[in-house]
Amino acid sequence: MPPPLPPVPGIRMEGLTRKLEQANLALGRLDGVTTVLPDTPLFLYMYVRKEALLSSQIEGTQSSLSDLLLFEIDEIPGAPINDAEEVSNYVASMMHGLTRMRHGMPLSTRLIREIHEILLSRGRGSTMQPGEFRQSQNWIGGSRPDNALFVPPPPHHVADLMSDLERFIHADTPEIPTLIKAGLVHVQFETIHPFLDGNGRLGRLLVTFLLCARGILREPTLYLSLYFKSNRRQYYERLQRAREDGDWEAWLGFFLDGIAETSEQAAEAAQQILTLFTIDRQRIESLGRPAASALRVHAFLQQRPIATIPDMARSLPFSAPTIASSIRHLEALGIVSEITGRQRHRMFVYNAYIDILNRGTEPLSN
Repeated sequence: MPPPLPPVPGIRMEGLTRKLEQANLALGRLDGVTTVLPDTPLFLYMYVRKEALLSSQIEGTQSSLSDLLLFEIDEIPGAPINDAEEVSNYVASMMHGLTRMRHGMPLSTRLIREIHEILLSRGRGSTMQPGEFRQSQNWIGGSRPDNALFVPPPPHHVADLMSDLERFIHADTPEIPTLIKAGLVHVQFETIHPFLDGNGRLGRLLVTFLLCARGILREPTLYLSLYFKSNRRQYYERLQRAREDGDWEAWLGFFLDGIAETSEQAAEAAQQILTLFTIDRQRIESLGRPAASALRVHAFLQQRPIATIPDMARSLPFSAPTIASSIRHLEALGIVSEITGRQRHRMFVYNAYIDILNRGTEPLSN
C-alpha cells in the first residue's frame, strides 16, 4: 500500500537542483525547436508513432515503425497483427487524451479510464477489462504473489488510491516543482497498478500529459520510453527503491536525467528532420518543369513516408501516371526507394526520414 503523496519526510532537493535546472533548460529548448518547425503537427504525427512503438516494445511487442505505418494503410506483410494493433491503439489513446485535455477536460481518473479503454480496445489486451479498474489481485514477476518481485495494492483499495492521486495532481503545491511532481505521479501510478494490463504504457503517458496540462510543454513532444527502454534495469531498480525504502531522491535524479536526455534527443531529431526536408525540397526544385508535381509528392511522403501510387493518387490532384513520373524523379535523386520488388502494388519509402525516426527502435533483447 503506497502512502499518499507528497512523501513524508519531504524530498531533499539539495542534490537534485542542478539536474532539475538541466531538465528544465532541455525542455525549454525542445519546446522552442518545435515551435519553429514549419509543420509541427506533422512532426508530432510521426514522433507520436515512434513513442507508441517504443512504449509497446517495453511491454513485449516486436513491431517495427514500418510495421505500424503499413498496418495503418492496411498493408502489413509478415508482421504480427496483434503487435501492430497494440501500437496503433497506443497512438489512438494518446491522441484521445490530448484532444480531451485541449477541450477542457482535466487530467483525472475518468480521463485515465477513457484512455485505457482505447489502449486495450483491440489485440491481446482486449479481454483485460479495458477502461475498468482491476477487480482481482495482480503481481509483477514470479508465478504467484508470494514469490513475486512486486505485489500492488489489493483491488478494493484501487479506486480510493486513484482518487488520492488525482487530488495530488491538482493540489496547489508550489513547493514541489512540476517536473518533480511528474516523477512522483509516475511512481505512484505504477505502484497502484490500477489495471489488469497496460499500466506501464499509461504510466509513461501520464508524464507527458501532466507537463502539457501544466503548460510546461505547448505540444506533446516529450516521451520517455526510449530512455526507460535503454535503461530498463536501472528504471525498475529505482522504482523499487522508491517504493520499498522511500529513496525518492535516487528515482528523481534518474527521472530528471531522462527528461534532459530525451528532450535533447527530440530537439535534435526535429532539427534533423527539418534540415532533411529543406535539402530534399531544394534538390527537387532543381528538376525544373517536373518539380511542381514532385514537390507535392514529397510533401505527401512527409506525412506518409511509406505509400503506394494509388494512396497518393487518392490524396493528390494528379493522375497515377503523373505521380509515377514524380516518383521516378525522386528515386533518381535517391530520396525514395521501392521496397517490394514487385511490378504491381509497389510501395515506396522515404528512406532518410524513416532512418531518423528509427533510431532507438530496435527490438529489445533479453
